Amino acid sequence: MTIQSAFAGLVAAIRSIYDAREAANVAHLVMEHITGLGKLDRVVHKDADLSPAQETQYQQAITQLLEHRPVQHITGKSWFYGLELIVSDQVLIPRPETEELVEWILLDHPSKPALRLLDVGTGSGSIPIALKKQWPMADIWAMDISACAISMATRNASLQHTPIRFLHQDVLSPDAFKVLPSLNIIVSNPPYIPEQERAGMQTQVEAFEPSIALFVPDRDPLRFYRAIALLALEKLEPGGKLYFEIHESYGADVVNMLKENGFADVRLKQDMFGKDRMVRAVKK
Repeated sequence: MTIQSAFAGLVAAIRSIYDAREAANVAHLVMEHITGLGKLDRVVHKDADLSPAQETQYQQAITQLLEHRPVQHITGKSWFYGLELIVSDQVLIPRPETEELVEWILLDHPSKPALRLLDVGTGSGSIPIALKKQWPMADIWAMDISACAISMATRNASLQHTPIRFLHQDVLSPDAFKVLPSLNIIVSNPPYIPEQERAGMQTQVEAFEPSIALFVPDRDPLRFYRAIALLALEKLEPGGKLYFEIHESYGADVVNMLKENGFADVRLKQDMFGKDRMVRAVKK
C-alpha cells in the first residue's frame, strides 16, 4: 500500500462520519502521525510503500476513527495557540474558542507584565502554557481536580519549557484557597454543559472526553462559576481581572452573578461563531 493510496483509502473509509473537508484534514493528521512526513513530503514520496508496522497502525486508526474516537487521541497530540500539546482521554481536547479567551487576556495586557495568574481546571495545561510562552516573567499557577490532568499538564509544560506551579486541588473544596498567593488574574474554562445536553452531543466528545471536565448538574449549571468568583473575591488584588469561558446559554446568568457579587466592568464577549462565550470582570 503506497502513501497516496493509503491517504485516499482513509478518506473514503471515514466519509460516513465526516464531511469531505474534515475527512481530508483527519486523514492528513493520521498519515503524518504514521509516516512522520508532513503534507509536502508525502506528496514527494507518494509512491513509497507503507511498512508492515505502518499498515497495522493504519488499519488500527481506521477502526478507531469509525468508533468515533477523536483523531487527537490517535495521534496523541493537539495544537493550541501554535503549540503542540500531548493529550489523551484523560483531558479535554483544547478548542479554538479557548484560544480566543487567551487572546483576550493578552490583548488586555499588551506590555507582557510580570503578573501572578491562576488557571482553574487546567486540563492539558493549554491556557497557562500559552500565556507563559507570551509572558515569560509571569508567575503562573494552575489547578485541577484530576491527578491525571495535572500529570499531563506538567509534561506539556516541561516539553514547552514553561515553568508553571501546578496544584492537584478541587476548587469546590474549602482548602482550595489556602496555598495561593494574591493574584492579578484568574482564568477558567470550567465544566459548564448541563447533563440534559449529554444525549445530543457528538459521540467523539461524549464518549471519549472526560465527563468531569464537561458536565454540570442541570439544577446548578453555575456551580463552578460561583466557586471561582468567591476565590477571586478572596485572592484577586483590587483591579485584578477574572476571565471565564462560558456556555452560550448562560451568559446573562454569569454576568448577573458576578455583578451581584460586587465585580465591576463585567463584560460579555462573543466568539468567532457569534455565540456568547467569554466573560471578563474586575475586582473593585
